[in-house]
Amino acid sequence: MENKNDKQVMDIKELAEYLGIGRSTIYNLIKKKKIPASKIGKQYRFSKEVVDSWLKDKIITKKETPATK
Repeated sequence: MENKNDKQVMDIKELAEYLGIGRSTIYNLIKKKKIPASKIGKQYRFSKEVVDSWLKDKIITKKETPATK
């Protein structure tokens, strides 16, 4: 049986569950072109690999490097 997190392509509902945010938030991000999405017919699809990469690019906190003496 396939684990939900193993899916390579997700729909809006699956992406909302994966990211832990509401579907309306995802629709707003799509409208503002802030999240990578593909439109097939009238439906949106999201590549897990692309979404994961997008999340890494959106990191706002980074590990501090130790000060050199």
